[in-house]
Amino acid sequence: MARALANRGHEVAIYTTNQDGPGELDVPLGQQVLKEGVKIFFFPVHTPRFWGTSIPLAQALRQEIKNYELVHIHCLYLFHHQVAAYCCQKWRVPYLISIHGALDPFLYRRHRWRKSVMEWLLQNRNFKKAAALHFTSEEEKDLATPYIGKAPGVVIPLGLDISEYENLPDPGEFRRRFPEVLGKKIILFFGRLNFKKGLDILVKAFAKVARNREDAHLVLAGPPDPDFGEKVRGWLADEGILARATFTGMLLGEEKLAVLRDADIFVLPSYTENFGIAVIEAMACGLPVVISNKVNIWREVEAGGAGRVGPCQVEWFATAMEELLAREDWRQRLGEGGRALVREKFQWATIASLLEETYVSIIASSQNHTPVR
Repeated sequence: MARALANRGHEVAIYTTNQDGPGELDVPLGQQVLKEGVKIFFFPVHTPRFWGTSIPLAQALRQEIKNYELVHIHCLYLFHHQVAAYCCQKWRVPYLISIHGALDPFLYRRHRWRKSVMEWLLQNRNFKKAAALHFTSEEEKDLATPYIGKAPGVVIPLGLDISEYENLPDPGEFRRRFPEVLGKKIILFFGRLNFKKGLDILVKAFAKVARNREDAHLVLAGPPDPDFGEKVRGWLADEGILARATFTGMLLGEEKLAVLRDADIFVLPSYTENFGIAVIEAMACGLPVVISNKVNIWREVEAGGAGRVGPCQVEWFATAMEELLAREDWRQRLGEGGRALVREKFQWATIASLLEETYVSIIASSQNHTPVR
């Protein structure tokens, strides 16, 4: 997002910490790092880490925010959110907040008591003072409506650089690297292995498919949350299909493109999914997608003829996968629909223009004291 805006001639800076899950990034701290036209400033994270706490980051924001025309805050319930919003209010700098799915009812209920304290103390006020709340789909906005009061919302999707997906590896590269999938139909899960992705649904649905098709093979490409990878392996073993599943770990660059190129179907039965970057990556590679109606871009996928959409139910996913595996012409048609959808709606070049219009409107509204368009 920042790179796309910088490419349009804007001065863009990112202020963040060096936190990287349980570890820390090996980056210069407290000084500018220039990457692809974007200024990035990293600051050390410290205890309590679950909140992303960083006093040096707070000091920098307190000093620097007044020099910017607009601030875009990402995520809720974290230290940087509260500090940035406070500094914007103090210096009368307009700001908008990207929700990133935190107000989806599935996630909103988690750790409710702790979140409610944050809301009462700070976050409700930050919503009221925000120029706008940023949602990445109409579905995300609709789900969040009961929790945002009268704060105005804007819907602007996320995207990708389509050029990165135009020259795919030769067919068969992934299959040669993992010979157990040679001659098989690959059902691909691509993303982090964690509780919300519906992997319990996927395992049971794949077990039904595997009993009817000897050539079906499940590939799970992505890093697991702590202990969750072993839990998924246990589910597969319980179904007697562990040998028909391949865990690749995280795939990047050419390896990522190779698995997207060789797979037959992309499947994501998530219980909640704010946007689904992996979905548009699969579509950009011409891969038909099978997703739940809890993936917030499901309406766009369905309207664009890019895949199958259904409930978080084992029977539905099993049937959808089996029907697609049986019809290559259908898979090809859905893949072409996905490519067209990405070109039309999910390219950063197009999205950056929408962001720019929103930013300009917010800045003008702040100066003229008029409502945000």
